[in-house]
Amino acid sequence: MMKRTIHWLILLGVAAALMPTGDAAALERCLICHQKHDLFKTEETGRKISLYVDKQQLENSVHAERICTDCHIDIVAIPHQKEVNAVNCKRCHYSGNPVGAPEGELYDQYEHSVHGLAVAAGNPTAPVCQDCHGDHDIMLHDSTESKMYRANIPRTCGRCHIDIYSHYRESVHGVESEKGNVDVPVCSSCHGEHNIARHEDPRSRVYVTNVTHTCADCHGPKGVASKYGIKSNRTETFEESFHGVAQQMGNKLVANCASCHGVHDIRSEDDPKSSVYIDNIPKTCGKPECHPEATVRFASGQIHIDPKSKESGIIYYISHFFLILTISTLAGLFIFIIMDLFRRAKSNRAKK
Repeated sequence: MMKRTIHWLILLGVAAALMPTGDAAALERCLICHQKHDLFKTEETGRKISLYVDKQQLENSVHAERICTDCHIDIVAIPHQKEVNAVNCKRCHYSGNPVGAPEGELYDQYEHSVHGLAVAAGNPTAPVCQDCHGDHDIMLHDSTESKMYRANIPRTCGRCHIDIYSHYRESVHGVESEKGNVDVPVCSSCHGEHNIARHEDPRSRVYVTNVTHTCADCHGPKGVASKYGIKSNRTETFEESFHGVAQQMGNKLVANCASCHGVHDIRSEDDPKSSVYIDNIPKTCGKPECHPEATVRFASGQIHIDPKSKESGIIYYISHFFLILTISTLAGLFIFIIMDLFRRAKSNRAKK
């Protein structure tokens, strides 16, 4: 009898050890329904949203230690109500949160961004946190599996901005990004992350008067352009040009980097499809709002001229001539003033 009792106790102990408890039990209860691949809901727009949850995916995510109701707080019983409220990520992601979630005012930035404002206005297709970061599969941004991994950002944004993505993919930046080059700009490099604003908004990194500074992050003296044989003085020479000076004086109609090189479709100047390919320059400069009288002679002139470099040709020598002339004139004037002062002093001593 004693042996039989011990045998049953052992069996009960093994069964208890194998039974899910705590967080695991909570997940298993949810998976009774949500492990079904054909479980989905249909939004008012007609879009079908899968309600399937991949257990392995969830356990590998940054939220592996969380339970379902940490996010879905309105679920208090199983089975739960049919309509479940949207998850509010701000419950954890705020400065000083006690759960160790990434801090910062990222959610506040999002609420004032073009995406956040669209959501607030009732746009059902505007992206929320989950559209960019994922839902049950959120990974650290430095994980190659993350939707926010640098090389994956264009594809993530391209889910909504498909036309722009198609142009970007064929651009010099997009081609290099597909190769895994981490130096080339992706969507967030130019537009920002949680604080994306419309290009007509002066706060935007791609606002007409901000474009040069944004491009300078790569093509300026401290950028990575020189690493690839591209001169790092492009933004400086632009700012010294007529266009650059006019822009610094507040002119919003004058050409900037994007006006000539393109926006999402930037290509190498050696590419026949590039807007700055030598045969295309007359058309690029000849836009109705710029120089409609542009001829093929526009392509013969130098662009991004640096008068301090011998590569500028005659402009280099002319600028040096005027520099020497200016210095000589000032030196001569200074000598004349000194000599005149001595003469006056001598004349005053003679009178005494």
